[in-house]
Amino acid sequence: MSRPLIIAIDGPSGAGKSTLGRMLARELNLLYIDTGSMYRAVALAVMESSVSSNDDVAVGSLAARISIDLRGEPDSLEVTLEGRDVTEEIRSEEVTHLSSIISAIPEVRRAMVERQREMGKGGAVLNGRDIGTVVFPNADVKFFLTAVPEERAKRRFVEHAHNSGVSFDETLTDMSERDQRDATRTDSPLATAEDAIVLDSTGLSINEVFERMMVAIREKLEDRQS
Repeated sequence: MSRPLIIAIDGPSGAGKSTLGRMLARELNLLYIDTGSMYRAVALAVMESSVSSNDDVAVGSLAARISIDLRGEPDSLEVTLEGRDVTEEIRSEEVTHLSSIISAIPEVRRAMVERQREMGKGGAVLNGRDIGTVVFPNADVKFFLTAVPEERAKRRFVEHAHNSGVSFDETLTDMSERDQRDATRTDSPLATAEDAIVLDSTGLSINEVFERMMVAIREKLEDRQS
C-alpha cells in the first residue's frame, strides 16, 4: 500500500487557500484540514474564558487543553470547540483579528502543530501559513499561494461584507497588519518552503489555479508510481 498523500498549502490571508484546499481534498478524496479554523477556535475559547489575550502562558495553556475537532466533508467542514459547533461563530471579524494575534504565541502554535500532525498522518490536504515549513516539511506537494494585497483584501471584503460592517480600506489595512505579524513572528513565521510551488493567483480564476495545482499533483503521483 502506498504511503498517505500529504498536500501543503501555505500563503497569506485572502490568497484562496481555503477554497482551493477544499476543491483539492474533494477531487483527491482526502481529509481537509483548515488549520486557520483551529486558531480561530482557540481565539473564540480565549474570548469566552477569563484568560487575558495578553497572557501568552495562559493562552498557550488553554490551547493545549481545549478540545478542537474538524468534521465532515470539505465543502461542509464543521469546527467544534469542546464538542460545540462553532463553524459560524469563528468567522466573525473579532475572532479573525484575535486569531491572528494569538497564533503568534509559540505555545499556541506548538499545541496546534501537534494536533495537525496527528490529524493529517493518514493523508490530507492542509492549508495554513507553516504547513510546508513546520507542520509537514516532508509533504508530497507544497504550494505557496499569493496575490497582490489589493486583490486579497477585495476577496475577504466580499466574503465578509454582509455581516462585518467593515470598509474595504479597513479590510486592506487589517490584512496588511496581519501579513506583517505573520511574516515577522519568531515562531513559525509565514515563509515559502524552498521546494514549494509558488502560484500567484492575481487575475486568475479559482478554476485556473485549481487546474495548475492538479497538474503538479498528477506529476508527483506519476513520479511516485514510477
